[in-house]
Amino acid sequence: MKEYHAIVKSALLADDPATFVTRRVDSIRVELGGIPGDRHFGLLRPADSRQNIYPRGELIANRRQISIVSVEECERIAGNMGLGEVRPEWLGANLLVEGFPELTLLPQGSRLLFPDGTGLICEGENLPCLGPGRVIEGLFGPQTPGASFVSAAKKLRGIVCSVEREGIIRIGDGIRIICR
Repeated sequence: MKEYHAIVKSALLADDPATFVTRRVDSIRVELGGIPGDRHFGLLRPADSRQNIYPRGELIANRRQISIVSVEECERIAGNMGLGEVRPEWLGANLLVEGFPELTLLPQGSRLLFPDGTGLICEGENLPCLGPGRVIEGLFGPQTPGASFVSAAKKLRGIVCSVEREGIIRIGDGIRIICR
C-alpha cells in the first residue's frame, strides 16, 4: 500500500443548471449521493456516451459525483495551450488540490481521506471533452480553439470520485491518498 499527500486549495460547486462551470465556496458538504445542490449530485445518473454498453438514458450508478483537478496539471494544460492559466472552474471541477502532480494517473479504487473522516473513492480519469474547451475558447477567442483542449489535457484532466463516507471538505484540508 502506498500513501501520498495533497492539500485542498479550492472547493467548488456547480449549482447553476445552465452550465457545468463551477464557482468557489469555502467548503463542500458531501453525502453518499455527492455534493447537495451540485449538478452531479445523485446515487444514479443516466448512461451517456461514456457507458456505451448500456442504452443511452438508462439509470446506472453515479461514479462521477465529484471531479478533482490538481494545480500542477492545470498549469501543464495551460502551458500546452499557450495560456497563462487554466482555472478549475472552467473544467467543472469540485476540488482543486496541490502537492500530487500526477493526480490523473491515480489508480481506480484509490481512497482520498480528509481530516474529518470524509472518504472518496477514485473512479478513474476524467477524460478531456469539448465542454471545457468551449469555455476556454469563449474566454480567449478563436485563436484558442476549444478542440485544442482535448489534446492539451490528455492524461492531465484529473479524476472523478464517488463518496464512500460523508463529511465536510474545507480549503486547506490535508488529504491522505491511499493506493493499493
